[in-house]
Amino acid sequence: MSKKEKASGTAGIIIKGLLTDRGVKIPKNQNVEELSSKGYGVTEKDEFLLTFYEALYLFDKGLLEVKDEKGKKIEFQRLLQQYEKIEENAWVRYLTYRDLRSRGYVVREGFGLGVDFRVYERGDYGKDTAKYLVLSVQEGKPIALEDLTRIMTQSQSLKKELILTVMNRRGEIVYYSVSQLTLK
Repeated sequence: MSKKEKASGTAGIIIKGLLTDRGVKIPKNQNVEELSSKGYGVTEKDEFLLTFYEALYLFDKGLLEVKDEKGKKIEFQRLLQQYEKIEENAWVRYLTYRDLRSRGYVVREGFGLGVDFRVYERGDYGKDTAKYLVLSVQEGKPIALEDLTRIMTQSQSLKKELILTVMNRRGEIVYYSVSQLTLK
C-alpha cells in the first residue's frame, strides 16, 4: 500500500466520477459505502456526490478520475476553476481541507453558521459529533468582527471549539483557537 493510499484510507481504489455544477457525482456501482464510511461525500436523491474540495483532494491523491458530460477527462485546474465559480474562497477552503485530512481528521461540510467545516477527532467519525468548527480565511482579507463574534457565539452554544484557519501568503495554513475572553 502506498503512502498516498494510507493517507486517504482508500487503498488501491480508482474512483470514476462525473463533473457537475455542484461537485462530482459518483455512480452507485462504485464502492461508495467505503467512501462514505471514511467521511467523504453525501447521498442525495439516490446520488452520491463529492464536494469540490473532496474531489480535488482525492484527485490530487491519484484516487479519483473525473470526466465531463462528454466523457472527456478533467484536469485538476479545471476542477478547481469549476469550484471557484461557486466559492470565491475555493483555494483557501481546499488547502485547509487538504491539510486537515493529511493530519488524519475527518472533515465534513459546515452547517450554515458561517463555518466552512466540521472536524471530527481522529477515530471519532461516526461515533461522536464533530469537536471543532473551522472558519477559513486568507491573510490580508478582513473578516468583520461582528461576523467572527456571531460565529464564535453559535459555536459555543453548540459546545464546539471554533478554529480559525488562515492561509498565509506562502500558502501555508496556520491554526488559531478562537474563544471569548471575559474580564472581571
